[in-house]
Amino acid sequence: MKKLSVLIIDDSAVVRQTLSHILESDPEISIIETASDPFIAAKKLQNNVPDVITLDIEMPRMDGLTFLKKIMTQHPIPVVIVSSLTNKGTETALKALEYGAVEIINKPDLSSEKGIEETRIMLCDVVKAAAMSRVTRKKVSISNHPLSVAPKLSADAVISKGQNKSMIKTTEKVVAVGASTGGTEALKTFLEALPLNSPGIIIVQHMPEMFTKSFAERLDRLCKITVKEAKNGDTVIRGQALIAPGNHHLILKRSGARYYIEINNGPLVNRHRPSVDVLFRSTARYAGKNAVGIIMTGMGDDGAKGLLEMKQAGALTIAQDEKSCIVFGMPKEAIKLDAADKILALEKISPYVSSLKI
Repeated sequence: MKKLSVLIIDDSAVVRQTLSHILESDPEISIIETASDPFIAAKKLQNNVPDVITLDIEMPRMDGLTFLKKIMTQHPIPVVIVSSLTNKGTETALKALEYGAVEIINKPDLSSEKGIEETRIMLCDVVKAAAMSRVTRKKVSISNHPLSVAPKLSADAVISKGQNKSMIKTTEKVVAVGASTGGTEALKTFLEALPLNSPGIIIVQHMPEMFTKSFAERLDRLCKITVKEAKNGDTVIRGQALIAPGNHHLILKRSGARYYIEINNGPLVNRHRPSVDVLFRSTARYAGKNAVGIIMTGMGDDGAKGLLEMKQAGALTIAQDEKSCIVFGMPKEAIKLDAADKILALEKISPYVSSLKI
């Protein structure tokens, strides 16, 4: 099987070396070239076109955002932004998604062995997702060969399956949404179309720390409903969407008839933190039939088992259809498990949820 080829563009020699080591630890990925700036990268692209590019934002001679705009208009290649994502840079990172970047991931923390290991797991998955995304001109066949660097933990690592503690009926409902690759734009489409009196929404989007706050603020400016990064103890209320903070699991809890959020820093689940399975399991337990579960575009199977648990607990469950997905991975796995009551195009999900009168 042909390995996925990656071009790494970063002005730091240490980062280039670290990213090369991380990616080549996966038997399905190879590094064809590295470049210290976009000008050098452009020359190398004339001779060898990779399946995926990893791109820093702040670089000499030409910034990554300008290079991204040029490449997406001239020769579209799946691009993953690998950035430090400082407070100053998060808005730029959001702009990168608008310009066509597939995903954004934090640079590895070189001072922490755990940080490098977790980046290894997430970065390899993100690169594979990028290679399969619709921005590439040809699909790449990816096997399910697991990485040997760490076990793939289930939601049991954070929250046990346990007994259903939902109320038989409440006046308030909860909509739980999970997404990954392509999810930033999918969530924008979904949330923008919701009316002000929508039920409380809780969201897990796979994304790095320090990125979710800017993402939520951007959505808040665009939507009728309030959108914010979730904080520990936040109440789930009508007309508001809470987005899991990057690098933290989001767990739904209930006190009487009040739903609230617990933020958890447990281990990676399905190689992700936050994990959709963790969100969906907690929603199944504490909201049961008073919930709606929605799984959107993304690579892998995070959320598939959790959506099934929601369905078994009496919740209405929805999967985004293949045609409207950037990567038809997570919804596909949920559909395989018969976890989805409805399979809908992205633009039809909001009208359907609104029509439920919940």
